Amino acid sequence: MIDEVDKQIIHYLQGDLPVTAHPFAGLSQKIGMSEEELLDRVASLKKRHILRRFGATLRHQRAGFSANAMVAWRVPGDKIDQAGRIMASFREVSHCYQRRPEGELDYNLFAMIHAKSEKGCEFLAKRIADKVGIDDYVLLLSVKEYKKTSPTYF
Repeated sequence: MIDEVDKQIIHYLQGDLPVTAHPFAGLSQKIGMSEEELLDRVASLKKRHILRRFGATLRHQRAGFSANAMVAWRVPGDKIDQAGRIMASFREVSHCYQRRPEGELDYNLFAMIHAKSEKGCEFLAKRIADKVGIDDYVLLLSVKEYKKTSPTYF
């Protein structure tokens, strides 16, 4: 399990890291340990599969990507891993995941794509389809962006 120090580390890692040359130095001071000890404990949390990864949240509209869409694909089960790897290799894809089909909607692979325009999203989905070799998909253009949040545990 995790102790109180690990909980403190997780608490601080859930927020924004400072944009400095040594972002963990400030965090380690807040917790009361050396930067090296903090990094060792983070590595331990990762090794024990308590902490999965660090990730940046791109504010895509501020970065110049004003359009995005969810592309839902119908992919044969024996091709889903290969198709997912190909889709995820596109730099314009931020999320790619498999879901069990529900009801009449038998789409099983989903990719969130980003472009500078709606036409750009359409073109990108076609490029992905051509590379994957599967053209059975639906493009769901975003009409509103909601606040991006992550869960807070401690």
